[in-house]
Amino acid sequence: MTVHFKQDKPDKANRLDDMKQGVLGKALPRVEGLAKVTGTAPYAAEYPIADCAEGVLVTSTITRGEVRSIDKDAAFAMPGVIAVIDDPLLTTRAAQGTADEAPQQEPATVCYWGQPIALVVAETFEQARHAAKHLKIEYREQEGAPLDPQAVEPEEQEDETVRQGDLAHAMAEAAHAVDVTYTTKGHASAAMEPHAAIAEWDGKTLTVHASLQMLNYNISELADSLDMDEENIRLISRFVGGGFGSKLGVSEETVAASIAAKQLERPVRVVMSRQQVFQCIMRRSETTQRLRLCVDSDGKLTGFGHQALVSNLPGETFAEPVLQSSHFLYGGENRELLLEVARIHQMTAGSVRAPGEAVGMPALEGAMDVLAEKAGIDPVELRLKNIPEKDPEEGLPFSSHKLAECLKQGAEAFGWDHGPRQPRHTQEGEWWVGTGMASAARVHNIAEAKARVTLKADGSALVETDMTDIGTGTYTVVAQLAGEMLGLPPEKVLVDLGDTRHPRGPGSGGSWGASSIGSAVYVACLALREELADRIGIEESELELSDGKASAGESLTDLLDGKDLAREGHYEPGDIEDDFTASGFGAFFAQVRVNRFTGETRVDRMLGAFGFGRVLNHKTARSQCLGGITWSIGVALTEALEFDPTDGHLVNCDLAEYHVPVHRDVPDLDVIMVEERDPAASPIQAKGIGELGMCGGAAAIANAIYNACGARIFDYPMTPDRVLAAMPD
Repeated sequence: MTVHFKQDKPDKANRLDDMKQGVLGKALPRVEGLAKVTGTAPYAAEYPIADCAEGVLVTSTITRGEVRSIDKDAAFAMPGVIAVIDDPLLTTRAAQGTADEAPQQEPATVCYWGQPIALVVAETFEQARHAAKHLKIEYREQEGAPLDPQAVEPEEQEDETVRQGDLAHAMAEAAHAVDVTYTTKGHASAAMEPHAAIAEWDGKTLTVHASLQMLNYNISELADSLDMDEENIRLISRFVGGGFGSKLGVSEETVAASIAAKQLERPVRVVMSRQQVFQCIMRRSETTQRLRLCVDSDGKLTGFGHQALVSNLPGETFAEPVLQSSHFLYGGENRELLLEVARIHQMTAGSVRAPGEAVGMPALEGAMDVLAEKAGIDPVELRLKNIPEKDPEEGLPFSSHKLAECLKQGAEAFGWDHGPRQPRHTQEGEWWVGTGMASAARVHNIAEAKARVTLKADGSALVETDMTDIGTGTYTVVAQLAGEMLGLPPEKVLVDLGDTRHPRGPGSGGSWGASSIGSAVYVACLALREELADRIGIEESELELSDGKASAGESLTDLLDGKDLAREGHYEPGDIEDDFTASGFGAFFAQVRVNRFTGETRVDRMLGAFGFGRVLNHKTARSQCLGGITWSIGVALTEALEFDPTDGHLVNCDLAEYHVPVHRDVPDLDVIMVEERDPAASPIQAKGIGELGMCGGAAAIANAIYNACGARIFDYPMTPDRVLAAMPD
């Protein structure tokens, strides 16, 4: 039995506050934690499947052109080689960011250096790798592939364009104005687990173990790629070693393994090397951002301008949504926002770790610090003055708004020194010491979701959905939510995720996972509670469940009478999405020290205060915040994709040369969770947290660098050479 709930208005019942089990929100450890730390949790490449052949992808060594021929005979002469597959599907992504007109026939079209063009299958991985490395390919190369986004005519993204009032006039008449340009480098998702898939074909059904974030979409993508019916495909992704956007869609290793398994009629495993993951999965676009901000004599914004240039391959539909939170974060009646895309022949740009705000907010919040200094206003006070009462462009009310509370609580906990700020106020030996802050914002998304909850005759519960856990704590949060609703300790709730045989969940991405699947579980559990209440003869609102018993004394096992009881919850966002602007908000505070001789920056301490609705698990939520702040340190100081300007190939394509923050880069971090109930965000009053923690944090570090040593830098990452060059004499 399926129960459908479409949310058209705020759910102010807050029923979860009335439950009696007392486990929701608690800092419970991961239910799958033991399996992970003991190595018994199987990831995509680790399933013990008999007679499994090994496949290795071959990638292009030209920037643009066609594959004329592949010397398969030479490959077959090598030991162990079973097949060389050059299906045109391997040259396109069946994932987020798929080109509108994907090539479907020979010759295979090459659009960027490092694009997968063939698969070599052999008996062992070493044999396949050797043959792939020596595979001879002849190309017809096309010259003049554009690689520099500054050198091509960009395309305006009209749906992002906003022009209200007269920004130029406001800038000219303002008491204080700033016009600054920031740049950010491209970023890699850099998930710990590389992309991997094992495909099996039994003549009718294709079963694929893969590392994927969104099985509900991935099964459709794979079916479309292979021209198969979805009912003949089963995807399994029970454990994912990180995704950060790179595994949102089906990518080449999954398609390649599937094609090979069908052709060879035996299982095939394809695991990308670290270099291949970096070179061909997806990148975050570099950005160039112009900020024009102006205030009156009281520090109120009268003008707000944010223009951004990003890049992607020709034909791709994705554009890094740099302006996403700029549309509503601050007021200013004269507004101009513009997003442009330059078409270049580098690897596909797509969603990477908080797409949009992760690079848009550091530029905006850096410009706000410049404005605060010019206007002689404390940076915290400037932001407090400019929090809008409603969406400044759409006129919609906010579903909830905790920016002011985050700013105030964060400043107090950090020990923020309010008032006029001067660089180089503190020196300790050869180090300048300074502090900085920034606001945080990340749009709240929610998606359609389904989950089946079964009360077993023995008094335990089973939750089934194809929702994934990419390391964010989904297994645990779902167990807590079902346990709270049904009066069971989490250890009596079995959560079965990552299998397309189950009802379709929302997938993990966009920070919508917990609130979306949680809402589906809530709907299913509410229906179960109504059935149990009916059996007792009371209203559901009167039913109290705790430790497997009802308040009237009946046990769940007695009420079930030896039979399982199941309900499928189907949650769907409705008209409410058009009635409110929904976002998580927060504030970052950082203290850094900058070496006066080398320009080296060290983060001494950092604090984030975040408001994101109901906290479902204090430990997993805090962990997400800590991870986001750590990514902020990377954006500020170390992370940058470097492409060769001659052919567009990625130069730093591994974790040795692409510098993510390591333990020594990360100090003790503090997190404040400003808990709230947002009835318009979801039936469980929760919003996303997975990405909010990195949206703006880099600017707090940049602003602290300026406060420490006087180096105002407009290019991320702020490496020692840049800091040194910007230091005043």
